[in-house]
Amino acid sequence: MTQPTAPPPTAPPPAPAAGGAAPDPGQPPGRGGARDSLRPALERLRAAATTEPGRLRAIGAVLAALLVLSGAVTAWQAADRVAAADAVRGSSQPLSADAARIYRSLAHADTAASSGFLAADAGDTERPEVREDYEKDIAEASGLLAKAAANSGGSGSARRQITDLNRELPVYTGLVETARANNRQGLPLGGAYLRHANQKMRDELLPAAKKLYSEQNKRLGRDDADTTAWPYPALAVGLVALGALGWAQRRHFRRTNRVFSPGLLGATAACLASVVWLGAGQALVRSGMDDAQEKGARSLHALNEAWIGALQARGFENMTLVARGGGAAYESSYTQQMEAVAGGRAAEGGKLHDALTAADDAEGRSAVRSARGAVVTWQQRHTAARAEDDGGNYDGAVERVIGAEGSTDVSFRKADRALEKAVAHEQQQFEEAADGARSWLVALPAGALVLAVLGAVAALAGVGRRIGEYR
Repeated sequence: MTQPTAPPPTAPPPAPAAGGAAPDPGQPPGRGGARDSLRPALERLRAAATTEPGRLRAIGAVLAALLVLSGAVTAWQAADRVAAADAVRGSSQPLSADAARIYRSLAHADTAASSGFLAADAGDTERPEVREDYEKDIAEASGLLAKAAANSGGSGSARRQITDLNRELPVYTGLVETARANNRQGLPLGGAYLRHANQKMRDELLPAAKKLYSEQNKRLGRDDADTTAWPYPALAVGLVALGALGWAQRRHFRRTNRVFSPGLLGATAACLASVVWLGAGQALVRSGMDDAQEKGARSLHALNEAWIGALQARGFENMTLVARGGGAAYESSYTQQMEAVAGGRAAEGGKLHDALTAADDAEGRSAVRSARGAVVTWQQRHTAARAEDDGGNYDGAVERVIGAEGSTDVSFRKADRALEKAVAHEQQQFEEAADGARSWLVALPAGALVLAVLGAVAALAGVGRRIGEYR
């Protein structure tokens, strides 16, 4: 019978090293070793932090980091405001001005079309300068629409208005040309085509142009708000850095009985210069942009409203005669527009009054007063023209409306030139004020970074000098 073989003896487990603990069988190999290798470094760091040189090194690192952070945030926020000011000056305000020019060009073209039609309808030839005015206005509106389409940005509403205007403007000009062709042949159908063209202008083109003008004004308002917004994060970080520098210098004084640390004092001066530059510069930017709004934007808006109202009133005046006895609705519209422009019977209120109130210097007020005087004369001459037409003297009424001397056309053109001069003056006022506002911050982004680096170097040098005393 075979005896069972005894199992081989197993080796005893290894004894733990002297002074050490037995390894944990549940712990993955290698992790404990990595932690053990970091432990001496952590112990040395903890020990260093309990010494004065170690604490000074930590203070220096924190101060340098705060100064660099303050400079970076200041540069970022200042650059944002400079970019917004650039947008106001170079983008949104010119686009707003172009939208107003589109609005005015369309209204002016409609006025010129009806004036030329009246001259031909009365048996005279269409004056070349009237035809040139019409073609110039249409070309200007078309060119500005192309420019607006390329620069409309992300505004869906603005793009829709531009699309509508580009689609309907050729339809309008086609109707005007058809009216002219019929009128030259003596066909009464020409008047119907011109009335259709005028209705398209009033019901579709001018409302779309007004909406485009409104959208561009909103964009201008947003850019202006971005320019004048206070840079609170940059100011807050700067004040925190100043507070930390003040605490470090107080600590330095209490431990060494030295009043000043040149390095920390230099860092404080650099940080304070950056904060003051940002705060004072932004205050001056706000003041300058407010000045631009007061001297330019508000006056421009009031003048554009008055100018467009005068152009529409002129168009209604012409269409009253084009309708040949059926122009009561046009005459009523003329009266409403003229009251909106010039005010009531006492010449109080009205868009010209608003423009005069908004003008802030003698040159601007002089141009508006000239326009206002021309409009008053225009109203008087219009009354005489209506008396001729109502009395059955159609040719006499036409002469009083489009004649070369003593007509409402002469008064209208004088008002037109005065308003053009006033708009050009206010546009210049706006540009000068906006440029002045921008100049206060244009160098700050780079300046803030330079001051931050200088401040950080000075802070580290000041703390390093103190550390050197322990060697």
